[in-house]
This record gives sequence, C-alpha cells and structure tokens, in this order.
Amino acid sequence: MRAMILAAGLGTRLLPLTADKPKALIEVNGKTLLEICINNLIGFGFNHIVVNVHHHAQQIIDFLRNSSFNAQIDISDETERLLDTGGALVHARNFLDQGEPFLVHNVDIISNIDLHYLYQYHLNSSALASLAVSKREASRVFLFNEQMVLSGWRNMVTGKVIITNPSKALTAYAFSGIHVISPEIFKQLPAKGEFSIVDAYLKLSKEFLIQGADLSHSDVIDVGKPDTLELASQFVTRKV
Repeated sequence: MRAMILAAGLGTRLLPLTADKPKALIEVNGKTLLEICINNLIGFGFNHIVVNVHHHAQQIIDFLRNSSFNAQIDISDETERLLDTGGALVHARNFLDQGEPFLVHNVDIISNIDLHYLYQYHLNSSALASLAVSKREASRVFLFNEQMVLSGWRNMVTGKVIITNPSKALTAYAFSGIHVISPEIFKQLPAKGEFSIVDAYLKLSKEFLIQGADLSHSDVIDVGKPDTLELASQFVTRKV
C-alpha cells in the first residue's frame, strides 16, 4: 500500500520555529511530525511511502537516511520549485501511479482517523478521490450534498463561495488533509507545474465523483501554528 506525505511546505504559520528547520522536523513529545506520520501510516499497513521536500530539504533527507522505518521511503525532490499540493502529486507520479489507490497525508496533521477504513471506503466506491472530512471549525470548508458528493467550497472568512454541483442542501465539512486517490486522476491533472489539489478537486467534481468520508467522530489536530503544539502534545499523550 502506497502513501505520500506532503512535507515540502514553508511552514510560515509556525515561524519562528521553522526559520532554521522544516515543519516536518518540528517535535511533539520528542518525536518529529514526520516520524509520527510515518509510524501512523506503517501502523495501518502502508509500506511504501513517498515524502516530498523543499524547505530545508537536506535536513529531511538526512533525518530519513539516519532513521530506520519498516517501510520503503522515497524522496520526491522539489528543491528547485515548490509545487503546491497538486503539483506535488504529479511530480511524484512515478512513485504513486502503480495501478492501486494511494493515500495522501499532510505532515502537520495528527489524528486518530482509521486510515484502513478510509482506504476501504474509497475502494468500495467509484470515486476518483475520497476526502476525510469532519464537522469542525475551519476558515475554509468543502461543501457536500446529501450523498457526500463534493459540490462546492466556501471561505468562511471572506464569504467567497464556489458551487460546482448545485443542490438544495449543501453541508460544510472541514478537510483533514488526508485523502485516498485513484491513479486515474493523473489523466485529468496538469502534466506539470504548481497547482492546488483543492482547486483540482473542485474542477474535477463537475465531471467526476469526488466524495467525502464523514469522520466527525475522529479527532484531528492541525499542527500548523505554535499554539496548537500543546494541543498536539496532549493528544499524542492520550493516544499513547
């Protein structure tokens, strides 16, 4: 089972902690976010993991080289240009496009989401992608119809709304940064360059099934800002 960890971001929300190190190597209870994410994926059976790098890339490469994980780990190098979440997938296509769905996980997300359930949820559907979502506060949300089909997006701060599949009733869900994708998606994405997978999902949802998996019963911690590190520490302690 294959997975990709998105770890190339600049980590600007975590400044000054990320001034001299990548977000992926910020520690929670003595373990890096990258280590926590890798071990979580391995625990759910993912044994081939791709990690993309850009900001302080060599530090992540050295960390992985000096660590021992029970999985094959490859590097997708974006040192020359940060490609955003969508471009990162395309850049790593050779690792991911192997005939089976793959899971994508933001490095700064810590959760108790059942990744095996999410993977099976996707396999049991005809969806191009299955997004782990929940009903929680967020500045930007996806909008789904009653069948959990992606139908739009809303910026809760500015009020901007994008509707791709009009419906009488749309419900807002926050995206967890964890999703399972079928490799057929590569036929529908730009061949190269920088772009957001969120933008791609919204565009593709007009023609293809992009579905949500309501995992509101699960806990999700976005370790994107310094004030969430303590929450993450408490969560990891409870989880252990």
